[in-house]
Amino acid sequence: MTIKQLLFLSLYFRKTNMISKSTIDAVFEAARVEEVIGDFVNLKKAGSNYKGLSPFVNEKTPSFMVSPVKQIWKDFSSGKGGNAITFIMEHEHFSYPEAIRYLAKKYNIEIEETEQSNEERELLNEQESMYIVSEFAKKYFQSTLFESEEGKAIGLTYFKERGFTNETIKEFGLGYSPDKWSAFTDEALGKGYSLEYLEKTGLTIVKEDKKFDRFKGRVMFPITSMSGRILGFGGRILTNDKKAAKYLNSPESDIYHKSKVLYGISHAKQEIAKQDNCFLVEGYTDVIQMYQAGVKNVVASSGTALTPEQIRLINRLTKNITMLFDGDAAGIRASFRGVDLILEAGMNVRVCSLPEGEDPDSFARKHTLEQLQSYFEENATDFIRFKASILMDEAKNDPIKKAELTRDIIASISKIPDNIQREIYVQECSRIMDISEEVLFNSLAQLNRKEIAEVNKKYVQERKAMEVVAPEQKEYAAVDLLYILERRIIEILLLYGNAEEQFTELVFGTNEDNEIIEVEQKVIQKVYERIYLSLQDDETQLTNPLFRKIYSDIMNYFHHNEWNLEEYLKRLDMELSQEVTSIIMEDERETLHKWETQNIFVKQKEQGIAQYVTETILTLRMYLVNTIIEKYKNTLDGSDEKRSSEVLGIIMDYSGLVKTFSKHLGQVTSRFRPTS
Repeated sequence: MTIKQLLFLSLYFRKTNMISKSTIDAVFEAARVEEVIGDFVNLKKAGSNYKGLSPFVNEKTPSFMVSPVKQIWKDFSSGKGGNAITFIMEHEHFSYPEAIRYLAKKYNIEIEETEQSNEERELLNEQESMYIVSEFAKKYFQSTLFESEEGKAIGLTYFKERGFTNETIKEFGLGYSPDKWSAFTDEALGKGYSLEYLEKTGLTIVKEDKKFDRFKGRVMFPITSMSGRILGFGGRILTNDKKAAKYLNSPESDIYHKSKVLYGISHAKQEIAKQDNCFLVEGYTDVIQMYQAGVKNVVASSGTALTPEQIRLINRLTKNITMLFDGDAAGIRASFRGVDLILEAGMNVRVCSLPEGEDPDSFARKHTLEQLQSYFEENATDFIRFKASILMDEAKNDPIKKAELTRDIIASISKIPDNIQREIYVQECSRIMDISEEVLFNSLAQLNRKEIAEVNKKYVQERKAMEVVAPEQKEYAAVDLLYILERRIIEILLLYGNAEEQFTELVFGTNEDNEIIEVEQKVIQKVYERIYLSLQDDETQLTNPLFRKIYSDIMNYFHHNEWNLEEYLKRLDMELSQEVTSIIMEDERETLHKWETQNIFVKQKEQGIAQYVTETILTLRMYLVNTIIEKYKNTLDGSDEKRSSEVLGIIMDYSGLVKTFSKHLGQVTSRFRPTS
């Protein structure tokens, strides 16, 4: 998608405006990449950079790097990269204007807009339309709650009875849907919103020629993404209608996937990262009441079984989860699978059971923040103690049930990927269950062998299936030296192009005997000038289409602007931005490995830029000359002696050049033979 297309994806159907350039400039000026990404990813200092877990793929070792100096980020797992704007676009699936609006709001920048054309409005995409409809619905429900007689009498009264303040109600965007068949739908259609998107978001149900509101007569809970975007709604009915579900959620859609959403995550994300812990509860009101009491690092799975995707959301912010239970033994036992999933993700889980008859909602209403914190601190325990205490009541003195309980706990321990942590938990289990560690380790080994056997069986099956589909195996491609060299040229231009360096040139001169000799001559040049002139002299252009496009763009920028990497990155379209960021951040990968802790010190290119440039240019020349030699060799067939003699002469001449290059590089020629 081009920048032009992205700019055209704006917010509204009827009154659609373009954001002014001055606003965009102000956003770029204010937005700090580490601050923006820090709202979504738990970043830790790594030298002059920050690192964290990838928000795009599931991983246990950080491969996500943020450079405050360069104001860019790079995810080495997914290959994505860019600046603060592109992160918001990638992470939240925002259009360009939506990302600008989000950051403008974050940094309190007033948005100036200009009227948008009909052609531009036509480019509004489907997902964007669904977000817009959802945002309108949230405002409508909230307005109905506070301004209509029905809303105040029913909805607002209910929330007040739950103990929610007006400030909390507004902060969570709570609302009320009128108890009329199509009040919301009629209002939305009257405002110009499309029935197609009202139906796709699930806000309106369409049957034949009839259309009616899904959430008729319910108090409304907006469900948001991590950035606060409206994805869907939860609605609670307040009447005693036995035919109607107590809680009703938006159906699955292009923007709402229940298994990938945690209620309250947009409000809790910063506090979760700050406290390095996340409280996990069950329902909407549990989250809101805890938040209002001051425990703001809290989210809910919204009544669904915990999923790996939901755990991954928390894992971006912290490694620690505290699950709160209301004492219902059946419900707690059902949640044990969630505990295993958390352990499997390499996270730490503690469990806290509330007093009998209490849930997080009621418990938070009755206690101060200090009392809540004290209770959680004193009563939260590791999952083994908790699991044992729950299941031991069922086992009583039955040795068979005790054996089953022990196997159950060992099965949970087997999910833990870290060997040291696993061993500590085995020791704890041994102490609690009064069973020798040796027996427990044997049971654990049996489980592991069984899992390995299952994995191997699955692998063999997949391998056989692959062999049926593709019986011929391709050989690994040889290293593409030309690709590496061309990419290195782009890297040099981006990182050191504006640096002024002393280069050594070889020119022809004469000695005292009037013999022609090579003479070294020192010249001061900008790096980009050196590369540009070298490629011009060789009448060479980059062969990779993307590198050629980037090279041309960089040179054009150098020739018309004072070099500024941050400014240069701002103007790139998505295609170039991904590759450019990837190249710039390549060196930062070294900091992920902490080589210096192993007494391995990576040489920085800044220590010899001129040498690095010269070696790259000479190696490229050597590669190209070797390629020419290979082509001439392929024309030798021995049928034309005169032609063969001429070709051999040309090959000898080019071979002489290769020796010259090799001499100056101090490297073996055969190392640079072209790949084919």
